[in-house]
Amino acid sequence: MLLLVLVMQACNITGRINTYETFGLVDGPGVRYVAFLQGCNMRCKYCHNPDTWDKNAGDELTAKQLFDKAYRYKNYWKKNGGITISGGEPLLQIEFVTEVFRLAKEKGVHTTLDTCGQPFKNDPEFLKKFDELIKYTDLVMLDIKEIESDKHKELTGHKNENILAMAQYLSDKGIHMWIRHVLVPNLTDDEEGLKKLNQFIKQLKTVDKVEILPYHTLGLMKWEKLGIPYPLDGYKIPTAEEVEKAERLLEIKK
Repeated sequence: MLLLVLVMQACNITGRINTYETFGLVDGPGVRYVAFLQGCNMRCKYCHNPDTWDKNAGDELTAKQLFDKAYRYKNYWKKNGGITISGGEPLLQIEFVTEVFRLAKEKGVHTTLDTCGQPFKNDPEFLKKFDELIKYTDLVMLDIKEIESDKHKELTGHKNENILAMAQYLSDKGIHMWIRHVLVPNLTDDEEGLKKLNQFIKQLKTVDKVEILPYHTLGLMKWEKLGIPYPLDGYKIPTAEEVEKAERLLEIKK
């Protein structure tokens, strides 16, 4: 009876969701149902979802309600698709994400966590919750915005020591990762930084894939709609040659 009560309580955990994507093709392997959660502490200068920053906005759903919405699309997922939870920053709603993923694993559904890692803390209370989450997580897609902590703070408002520590923690725990880096010419493309990022990634044991995400301005309308000055006004999207150079430095292409 106690176990049943605990499960019912967990299913009633609510989260705040910004948007849903029913046929995602770039947020993990295969076809994905993607839920973008509300709330993020970082203020990345190139953020294309500033409408997710507010922790109190969006739709409120229980974990069971979100899972049921996603599971209706299971026939599209085939063998390698599944559910991705993105943001915003999903680790700010860690209990909610854990419960969605727990329900997914009960049905054998592949789970992907798309995170920037900023809430990660090396303290027992947080790690207890984090360990429970990764127990139900098949893949973590981790953005590393900048390898140098001061540059990371200039770009996002926060330093990155805890984010790199999270990558190491996931590696030590045997959790599979995709590492992603947004490439902005004259901002996040310096050669020494990319080489240092490559050295950091190479010593991790569970990185299955490294991706360059070329900077784009598709989210610019959201900044304008929210009345927030866009800090990268005038920055250009990278050329194919600039992307290829970055991929060589990260040894994605040799």
